[in-house]
Parts: sequence; structure tokens; C-alpha cells
Amino acid sequence: MAEDNTYESMLCVKPEVHVYRIPPRASNRGYRAADWKLDEPAWSGRMKITAKGKMAYIKLEDKNSGELFAQAPVDQYPGCVVEAVTDSSRYFVVRIEDGNGRHAFIGLGFADRGDSFDFNVALQDHFKWVKQEGELAKMEACESAAPKLDLSFKEGQTIKINIGNIKKKETVGAKPRPMGGGLLPPPPGAKAGGVIPPPGGQQTVPAVHSNTASLLDFGSHPPAALPSSDMWGDFTSAGSNSSTDAEKPGWVQFS
Repeated sequence: MAEDNTYESMLCVKPEVHVYRIPPRASNRGYRAADWKLDEPAWSGRMKITAKGKMAYIKLEDKNSGELFAQAPVDQYPGCVVEAVTDSSRYFVVRIEDGNGRHAFIGLGFADRGDSFDFNVALQDHFKWVKQEGELAKMEACESAAPKLDLSFKEGQTIKINIGNIKKKETVGAKPRPMGGGLLPPPPGAKAGGVIPPPGGQQTVPAVHSNTASLLDFGSHPPAALPSSDMWGDFTSAGSNSSTDAEKPGWVQFS
């Protein structure tokens, strides 16, 4: 928040305070409220604490008319303008000014301890804010005075980026190509993706029966082969069977 002398904010308002005449301080130990005539206040009225920029103002006004009785400009707290007494938390010594350079010290008292607490906190919060604003202004001044870091590319300057993970991902995700293996094309006349069916819808007998028969015949003498008069008879019968099988439907004859 920037300092504006035309704007005045309200920090605290207390409807009833008392003003006392105080004797001169006898020693450096501080003021004591017990030395005042607490049952005979010199004035009673309303108190306001306002702020204009970094300054705070304690204003004592009449309850009914609002006429200003006294004012105390405060430039720091704690300080010499507002000083707490040594024997009570409800009484303070305040230095008031008339605007012509003259000042006087008066005793300021509150009827309730809560009112004196609010008076103390209002001044502390204001000057805490003033301190923070001063620190922020110093930081901004240091940042503006420091040279700015230039991260832009100079003329002719290049950079090199090595992206190695992409090649690894492509190698892992690639599917292996099928090997040829030297497979022969299907015979002519065969259906795509199938095997030539047996003739007449006959089903192929599993080879389990032959194994069982061989186990049952284990230990018996094999039958003797009958002699053949014609040594070329088997080939002739085989040729006759092939011609007969060619006439059956479902078989393909190779020429």
C-alpha cells in the first residue's frame, strides 16, 4: 500500500477514557499510576486511533460534540510518545502536541483491561505493517539494482538434444517378421487354408488301434508270407487300384 496523505484509516475507537495530570518523573525507573489521583481525572471523553501513511494519531475528542481535546502523533511504538506505566496495564503516559511545537505529557487510563489491550494491539499492528512495507521496498530496490540474467540465445548459438529413449521404445515395440521357411504352395484344386478331404466323407481312423494290436500280438509268431508267382503282380494291382481311386469323387488326379 503506497503512502497517501489524503487518506486516513480508523484503527481503534474507545468510547470512554480518562486523562490525568501527572507529576514529573522522580527517577529513571518509569511512571507509576499509583502516584496519580486516579479518582479525580482531569478530563473524560472518547479516544480514536487513526493512521495516515506511516504515522498513527491518538485523538481525544468530546463524547457529544466530537470536538478535539488533544492529539498525539505517533511515529513508532514502543517509543517516547506512548509509554506504559510500571504498576498497571490500564494506564499509559502519552505525549500530546498542539501543532505549534509545544508538547506535554499526560496520563491516559482505561476503565477496562480489554480496552487497554485493544489500544496496545492497534498500535503494534500498525507499526508491524510499516516495518513490513519498509522491508518489501528494500527488496524491490535491490532487485531493480541487480543485473538481470539474460537466458536468450545469442546469434549463431545452437544446442544439441540427444533423445535416446525413443530408439529403445521403437526396438522393444517392433514385432518380429515371420520367417519364410521354404514352404511349398498348396496343390492345384485345393481349397484355401484346408487339406484335401478323403473320398466319400470317410473319416481317418486314429493310429491308436495299430499300437494296441501290436501289443496284443506281442510274443506270437508273425504269419508267413505267401509266395507269389508273379513278382510284378503287386505293381499291377497297385496300378489298377489307382485307376479305380481316380474315378471316386473328391480326389484329384495328377497327370
